[in-house]
Amino acid sequence: MELNAPTLWWLATGVVVVTELLSGTFYLLMLAIGLAAGALAAHLGLGTIGQIVVCAVVGSGAVLAAYLVKRRRPGDPSARADRSVNLDIGETIQVDAWAPDGTAVVKYRGASWTAIHRPGVSPVTGAHRVVELVGSRLLVEPL
Repeated sequence: MELNAPTLWWLATGVVVVTELLSGTFYLLMLAIGLAAGALAAHLGLGTIGQIVVCAVVGSGAVLAAYLVKRRRPGDPSARADRSVNLDIGETIQVDAWAPDGTAVVKYRGASWTAIHRPGVSPVTGAHRVVELVGSRLLVEPL
């Protein structure tokens, strides 16, 4: 049994897709799109060099497009600021006074905590929301 060019391209595409499924590397899926384009080029009768060029251009373009889309998305919040990791995030506390060093001692969950304000925000008294835990300090912003 002799394998023709389109069959080899489709087999390579299948191997890369299976590898992607086993590894979870999304970029391999983009390369598989390039290999599929090479198979289609073989079906259309392009020569070997043409098939390779089509595969390289489409695969590289798909990887670049996936990279640019991923880069434009906002990143996940750090674990220190993620409510699903830390249930203190989003809770309300009362700040009665700020110390000259930019800290405040607040009562929260029956204990005294040190609160710090978000950089660039002038410290004011009153109700604040916990936005992040920085070590054992509560990073807060006014409501």
